[in-house]
Amino acid sequence: MREITSLCVYCGSSSGAHPEYTEAAWAFGTRMAQEGIALVYGGGKVGLMGTVADAVIAGGGRVIGVIPRQLVEKEVAHTGLTELHVVETMHQRKTRMYELSDAFVALPGGFGTMDEMFEMLTWAQLGLHTYPCAFLDVRGFYRSLAATMDHMVSEGFVKAVQRDQVWFGDGIDALFAWMRSYESTYVPKWITPTSVDSIG
Repeated sequence: MREITSLCVYCGSSSGAHPEYTEAAWAFGTRMAQEGIALVYGGGKVGLMGTVADAVIAGGGRVIGVIPRQLVEKEVAHTGLTELHVVETMHQRKTRMYELSDAFVALPGGFGTMDEMFEMLTWAQLGLHTYPCAFLDVRGFYRSLAATMDHMVSEGFVKAVQRDQVWFGDGIDALFAWMRSYESTYVPKWITPTSVDSIG
């Protein structure tokens, strides 16, 4: 059974067009506090980011934010966190969040959420870490992304074993159970023309 003491959550700095996104973010943060798992996130007080952080705080949990100085100066930093790490660049932010975390989950979000999560997927693909990576698929938000990943496999750009290690689902209970049972299987990233037929 994998022990998870701190979980990095990537999600939108907006709340999205449907109340279900905020409800899911609050439920997820509440569950983290109940599980005694610290939240590592982008340090903001707005959007789904702020909702997850507020839910963990309300549940008595630990919240660690990592935010670039320029965003602090724009007054979007959450001031009620257990810890707030102020860094100089977005690259430093992503590295620090990785260093503080045992697993990575994406809730709905935009370009920044995709950028951060796909960097962790790429690092896993390269064997740089063995942590679970999951997408909480609220309202089918990530259904098309899952299909795109399947297409990457069928077209010979991603190996099936690498795709299979990325979890998609809409159940918080199922997500936590999957993370705790996760076992990483590293295979070399590169697919050669002669290996395409065997990727399934």
